[in-house]
Amino acid sequence: MKKIVNISLGPVSEDYDLTAEFSGQMFSIQRFGTDEDMTKAEDLLLKWNKRADVLCISGIEYPSALGSRGVLHKKTRELLALCDRLHTVVTTGETLHQVSQAWSIRNIQFSQDNYFTNANVLFMSGVANATLARVMAEYTDNMMFADPVVESQVPAVLGSLKELEFYAGRPKKLLKMLPVGKIFPMKKPARAANRYLLRHAVKKANILVIPHLGFYEYLDLCMEEELAGKTVITATAYEDRVDLLAQLGVETIIDTTPKLIPEVVEDVVAEALMVGAMDVSKGDGLKDDLLEIISEQRLDPRIIYPFEQDKRVNRFAYLIHPLFRNQLKKLRAVEMVTSVSPKSILAIEKAMAYTPPFVYSKVRGVKSSTGVEAEGWLISIGETSDEMQKHPPEFTRKKVLKAAEMAKRLGAQVMGVSMMPKGILGPDLETGKSAPLPITTGNSYTASTALWATAEAVRQMGLVTLKDGKTLRAKAMVIGATGDVGAICSRLLATAFEEVYIVSRNMAKLLTLQDELKEERPDVKLSVSTRVDRYLDDMDVVVIASAGAKDSIDIMRFKPGCVVTDITRPMVFNRDDVAKRQDVLVITGGEIELPGEAIEMKDIGLPHGVAYAGLAETIILTLEGRFEAFTKGSQTQWDKVKEIYKLGIKHGMKLSAISGVEGPLGREEIAWVRSQAEIQRGKAAS
Repeated sequence: MKKIVNISLGPVSEDYDLTAEFSGQMFSIQRFGTDEDMTKAEDLLLKWNKRADVLCISGIEYPSALGSRGVLHKKTRELLALCDRLHTVVTTGETLHQVSQAWSIRNIQFSQDNYFTNANVLFMSGVANATLARVMAEYTDNMMFADPVVESQVPAVLGSLKELEFYAGRPKKLLKMLPVGKIFPMKKPARAANRYLLRHAVKKANILVIPHLGFYEYLDLCMEEELAGKTVITATAYEDRVDLLAQLGVETIIDTTPKLIPEVVEDVVAEALMVGAMDVSKGDGLKDDLLEIISEQRLDPRIIYPFEQDKRVNRFAYLIHPLFRNQLKKLRAVEMVTSVSPKSILAIEKAMAYTPPFVYSKVRGVKSSTGVEAEGWLISIGETSDEMQKHPPEFTRKKVLKAAEMAKRLGAQVMGVSMMPKGILGPDLETGKSAPLPITTGNSYTASTALWATAEAVRQMGLVTLKDGKTLRAKAMVIGATGDVGAICSRLLATAFEEVYIVSRNMAKLLTLQDELKEERPDVKLSVSTRVDRYLDDMDVVVIASAGAKDSIDIMRFKPGCVVTDITRPMVFNRDDVAKRQDVLVITGGEIELPGEAIEMKDIGLPHGVAYAGLAETIILTLEGRFEAFTKGSQTQWDKVKEIYKLGIKHGMKLSAISGVEGPLGREEIAWVRSQAEIQRGKAAS
């Protein structure tokens, strides 16, 4: 049995003596604390020299990866110099510590699907965790460092790795020589400012990085703020530390120290185990040998879930804007002003077009049937659809980019953009080339849910019958069939209707689409036309996928009982048009019931827990961990529509409501339209 002796600069109260197996060999591991008594540590080193197979020293503050040259403490240097003169190999754990910190972040980032992408990370000591910070910077810019406020009582939280690198140079040395907190006793306002800064940083962070040395002291500084739901990264998470973090509500604990034996031991002991198991000899090649052993071991970090196994919360943002000026009244300030002066809504609408993006609502509680959760922010740009039409497209594009920058700072990993008038979003923005994070327009799920809602509306109207239990004995038309969304609608309708009519101005594209549809669905009767009004009177279902149809469609031409799905923005028909034909059901698409029992989200004009299809697409991608520009602009693809529909089913999305021009339609409203249609059909028959 091989003997490992751990001489710690830490407290004697944590001493232990244990036996463990590693790499097929038995080890006796004994720890001796010294309570920071360097003389005692030297005596122990001399005592166990030649008697132990491996000696290791823990409690040494490793040199920072930010440019410090070696250990600065004179007594510690003398202790390490003694180690070099001993016969027995001595390790400090520094090599494994540096490697495991870097490897832990990279391993989790890729094995857990972009875990750290755009995360808000607070380092209680960036200097102590500089290696980890540099790797983390590869995946997020949202990093904060509490070094000045914690170390020197200077009221500042650093906001970037560049600022930390500057601080770790001359400013840190000067503050160490002239400790502000000791020379000038802090007044209550100054202490309050420091507490506020730290609390604000903790509140903002998704992830806290707490050093192993001084763990409890650092944690004490955070305990004034609620830690529930956060992730903590640390090294050597002993059971008592895990228990305390669990009591504080921390949902995920990442231990960068690999666990080689059943007991939790420091990285210096883990390093000693590898040295002992591989019979690494003392000498200049010790570090190189260790690096080779570490690379072969593939030592993964330990992820601890105190409450729910494999707990995962991904983050999104969704860009919203009011479709009509009355929707501005959802803002409390606007509601108060307009209640006193109703006419002021016109001026407010114009003014809101110039406001910077702002967070309208935090969204919490969305939970997939797979167990993954999503949280995010609804960011408003304030402009109504009418105001967007009055400004050049670049005016709104700039606001969308600012909203994307805000979303990234908040920690969102993907952003969705609600439907906007044609021409507002340029290709460069829609493909994400100009945005700081992936943007999806939601058109794939919008197309899918629009037809989903259409099918449900036809079913509720009950005016058509089924053929062979699958195909509807009805005629369906797509106006704007050769556009990206229109082509998708044509394909979807061809799977459900006996006859499909595709209409567009471009006959060449129509004929191409007709050939494609015939190849996919040879049993469907297809007709093409460049004229909207040619077959309109005889349709049971009409899908409007082109805003250009507004001037060529007369609502009075529709057949009683026709279901009209208008997915254009702005919509072709308004409430006055719909009022003229109470025997025609005009819908704008389907709304989605989000999965989760405790969803928190401000009113967006839908029932609680219900979202627009574009928002639902963004949430589906978030739950799936697909942080990508899934739908690029209006370039909706058939494969994408099928894929997002299947992913929605996987994560528990359900069709909640059918929306009309003024919001969700209840079954009673649809039944009323049916009754009016039956009356008109009866009159026509007589």
